[in-house]
Order: sequence, then C-alpha cells, then structure tokens
Amino acid sequence: MDKLKIAGGYPLKGSIRVSGAKNSAVALIPATILADSPVTIEGLPNISDVEILKGLLEEIGGTVCLEDGEMTVDPGKMISMPLPNGRVKKLRASYYLMGAMLGKFKKAVIGLPGGCHLGPRPIDQHIKGFEALGAQVTNEQGAIYLRADELRGARIYLDVVSVGATINIMLAAVLAKGRTIIENAAKEPEIIDVATLLTNMGAKIKGAGTDIIRIDGVEQLSGCRHTIIPDRIEAGTFMILAAAVGQGVLIDNVIPQHLESLTAKLREMGINIEAGDDQIFVSPGAVFKAVDIKTLVYPGFPTDLQQPFTSLLTRAEGTSVVTDTIYGARFKHIDELRRMNAEIKVEGRSAIVNGPIQLQGAKVKASDLRAGAALVIAGLMAEGITEVTGVDHIDRGYSDLVEKLSGLGATIWREKLSEEEVEQLKN
Repeated sequence: MDKLKIAGGYPLKGSIRVSGAKNSAVALIPATILADSPVTIEGLPNISDVEILKGLLEEIGGTVCLEDGEMTVDPGKMISMPLPNGRVKKLRASYYLMGAMLGKFKKAVIGLPGGCHLGPRPIDQHIKGFEALGAQVTNEQGAIYLRADELRGARIYLDVVSVGATINIMLAAVLAKGRTIIENAAKEPEIIDVATLLTNMGAKIKGAGTDIIRIDGVEQLSGCRHTIIPDRIEAGTFMILAAAVGQGVLIDNVIPQHLESLTAKLREMGINIEAGDDQIFVSPGAVFKAVDIKTLVYPGFPTDLQQPFTSLLTRAEGTSVVTDTIYGARFKHIDELRRMNAEIKVEGRSAIVNGPIQLQGAKVKASDLRAGAALVIAGLMAEGITEVTGVDHIDRGYSDLVEKLSGLGATIWREKLSEEEVEQLKN
C-alpha cells in the first residue's frame, strides 16, 4: 500500500493530457460480452478499475489483451459463470456485468457491487428494468440472481434519473426481442459513448443523450473497434487544480461542451478560461470570488467534481455554499480539509465554506475516489507537506496522476506505507 506526499506552494505551468473516460470504460468493457467476435477499445485509462474488469472477463472465459490503453476482448469462449464475490466487490460498476450477461446468456449471478461508499446508491431501477424485460431477479446470500427464458422489449420509465440503470437496461435490451423504450433516461456523455460502441457492434439504438432512448433488439452483435471519449471528470479536476495553483495550464484531449457547467462556475469565480476544439487553457484571475454550487444530473454541475471544487473554494473571498443533491453523504472530505485549516461546516446536504484560508499541510485520508482528488488539490495549495493515505481510491479513477502533475511542476511522490501505518489504517 502506498501514500502520496505533496509539497505545496509550487505554481503549476505547462500542458497536461486527459485520459479516456473512467465512467465510460467501466461500461464499455462489460459491453464486449455481448459480441460474438473480438472487440477492441482504444484509449482506456491506466486505472485499477480497468484491470479489475479485465480479470472479471477472464474469469468467465474471455480472452483479453490489454496493452498501452488498448484492450481487445474475444468473447467466443465466455460462459455465464457465477461471480458472487472476489473482484466484483472492488468496484461499483461491476453491476454492468448483470445487464451484459443477462443480455448474452439470459442468466447471471453477480455479487452486490462495491466501490466508493457515498451513502445509499440502490440498484432498484436496474432491477425494475430487468424485470420489465422478462427476467426474474432474486437476492440470494448477498448475490443478485437473474434468470430469463427470453427477453422481450418493454417500455420502462425510470423513477430516478440513473446513469447506471440507463446503461444496464441498454445492455440487456440490445439482444431482446422487439422494441425497448427507456423513459426519463440519463443524458451523460458516457451513455452516448456506450450507445456508439453498441451501434458499431450492430445494435439499433436511437435517442442516446436524450431522455427517451429507443432500442430495437437484434439477433446478434459483432466485434468492432471503438475509441473511448476523454474523461470529463479528470479534465474538470485538472481545470480546478489549474485554477487553484496554476500559472497558465493547457488541458489537452477534452470535449469542452462536456464541461460547460464547471466552466461557468470557474468564470463566475474570476478564473480565465479559453476553450478550443479539444483543449482548454486555464489561468487565474486577480481575485477568487465566492460562489454557490448545486450538483445536478448532466448537464448540471457534476457530483464527481463537488469535492475537488470545495478545496478550491477555500481560496475564495467570502462564503460559498456547496449543495449535493445527488449523494447527500459525499462530504467525508470535509473533516480532512479541516485538518488542513479549512473553515467548513456541513449542514444537511450542504457544506458552507469560508475563505480565503491558507491551508496547511497535514496527514489526511482519502475516503473515496473524488475525496482523494480534493485532498491532492488541497495539498498542492497548502503550506508544507501533505500526506495522503487511501491512495487505492485515487488509483481507481486517475491515470498516472503523479507523473502528470510532476510534468506541470508539482512536487508530488509516492511512498510505501510502513507496517505500522498499514495497521493504523485498518484500525
């Protein structure tokens, strides 16, 4: 196990390249199960979630080659082998195996997913969709059992806008008989990315990116080559740290339209943003103004950027209010920021940030992926050395982070935890 150490106070300058989208990768890889010949995905990020999914596909008989961000999956010998525990518990997005395996084999046994602990994130809308398509779904000894004699298209209204449920129902429906209509569907770019892959494989999907998606089932899907979209959350994280400690940072391989809600808030703070076709240049303004943010489903402000943005707001003059309407429990980073001298209090679903405050280096712990990003940004802003444990969370979603930030001039490095530190973390 590692920890990150960051010497704060060094201005960052230069260019940084965004990797492929983590939230696309974790759905695209399970989608390859549905093909009857090899599928190649280009531009995958170098993150632990990709490695875990590679292992899961191999467990069910897939032949998987992963090299330099390019994964080729041959699903020819895959079987509907139960996956009740093990790697499934290591990431939330393992639930996409449910939709893909149900669609391909008409049955699946998948352990309840793991991942970051962000409060209740039920999969009831996923199950509602599977049952509407004709599957029987039971929870037996901590695993979800899905069984169907056949899958038939259905009209499915999602009670809550859910990216996971939208994608999972798409995966199950593309090989079902007849037409499936998903109403109140999520609109995130990652959904369009998955629909593009499935369409390239031979699926018939219309409306991805809108709130109504129509899927006409086909008898089989073939292999193809697909390039993943850039990671808008990684890009947003880089924009925030460039605003916090940058002296002019060019962020390359982005789709600026995916970041409009963040761009608007940074400009409201007084940050200078110049957007090109696939690049964004960020330079700080003279004054950091306090702003309020409220997380919403896409195209609103992303919940995944709430925690990194909170770190930036410690530099703003005045009081800012951060409200998370998606995950009300996503404030575990606040106590850690307080250790670093931040003046923040949590009231219900909101965090109230008073600034400007000079953060101080401290020993802190990442409780989840985006909390880790928030603490890295805080460490870059702080005086002295910040030590971040829980690095395994950060590795789930940020590819080659130390190398990328070092390229901008950051003083950041990894160290192995001592046996004593490992025991302290367990307790």
